[in-house]
Order: sequence, then structure tokens, then C-alpha cells
Amino acid sequence: MLQEHHLPVRRTARYYTLGTLTDQTKNIWFCLHGFGQLAQYFSRKFSDLDDGQTLIVVPEGLSRMYLDTSYQRIGASWMSREDRDHEVSDYVTYLNSLYDLILEGREPNQAALQITLFGFSQGAATACRWLNNGHVHADRLIMWAGYFPNGLAELMDTSGFGSTEMHYVYGRQDEYIQEITDIDGYLGRLKTDAPTLQITAFDGTHRVESEVLMALVASTKQAT
Repeated sequence: MLQEHHLPVRRTARYYTLGTLTDQTKNIWFCLHGFGQLAQYFSRKFSDLDDGQTLIVVPEGLSRMYLDTSYQRIGASWMSREDRDHEVSDYVTYLNSLYDLILEGREPNQAALQITLFGFSQGAATACRWLNNGHVHADRLIMWAGYFPNGLAELMDTSGFGSTEMHYVYGRQDEYIQEITDIDGYLGRLKTDAPTLQITAFDGTHRVESEVLMALVASTKQAT
């Protein structure tokens, strides 16, 4: 009889950083890429955040694949639906270890150090699951162009997110968001699952627009 088994193994994960963690650092961003992207190139979207007081950490998904038939383009993924629970557990363990490494010797909830989790597309669901694990502290969660078939309720317990400031950003011409026949109903469900969620729409497609990101950052600074 065929039996399924699971064996935890050690993996080598790759991540990139922009900026340097010093006594002057006021902000740390953990930025999670979307399906089929590589952290090296995804990190370019956040270069404008590198102001001498911000550290940007860009982890890469543990699974890589070829994206074309000529085997030239390579991308990474956080998970697939195959053996889903173990894949989620593996990347949460990985991200927790990275978080501990970056913040070693520091208090993540101290007033002078603000932590932002940013997730684009597949990375948005990844960021939600990671934060919901309870290991990390985040002052702000930005979900960009993520598609949550059952809203956010499947991914997070809003009562466990404490005072985390939450944002959802999407492009009006996003080809994936446009597949949702009732976008107003979809956004309404997100607001139901996360009542404090702030929604930002911009004219653009399925990508991180640096100008929109910087405007969002500037607006949240003014609000505080």
C-alpha cells in the first residue's frame, strides 16, 4: 500500500537587503515578491525607500522554476496547492528565522523602530499567513494586488493582528483583479474581514508602482 511521508530537511534560503541596519535605523521593511519573481529584481521597486534610516529586506521563495520553454527565465514561488500545509509551514519557519536574524538584539516593538510587512500578489497572502503565525511584530501590513478567493478570513484572524496598520493596494487595470466579476463585492468582503483596512486604487496594471508606493508612505507619515 502506498503511504505518504514527510521528512523535514535543511534548506539554504536567499535574501537581499537595501540599506544598512545601524543605530540610526528607524524603519525595517520585509518585502515579499509575487509568483515567478526573483528577489534580486523585485528589490528594485523599493530603492526609493533607502534613505539612510531604512533597511529593506527582500527574501526569496524557496521554490524556483523555469518560466519559459527555452529555460532562460527563472522565477521563485512561495507555495503551490500541492502539499499546501507543509509548504506554508516551511516558509513561515524560514521567514521567522530571517526576522530573528535581522532583529537580533533589538526590540521590534520599540517606538523608534517601525516594521512594515509588504506583500505583492502571492506575497500578500504569504505576508498575512506569516503575520498570523504570531511570531513577528509589524506596525504596518501592505498587501499589494493580492487575490484572496475567500477574502482575508481564511488567511488571518484580525483579532490577532493587534494594532497593525493595514493597507490593500491594487491597480484598476490589473489583469488579475479584473478577473473578479464583482470587484466592489470583493473589496467589501476584505473590509468585512479587516474593518480597519485602508484601500488604495491607482491607474496601473499588476505591478508595484514606485510612485504610488512612495505616496502611500508619505500619506501614512502625515497621518501619524
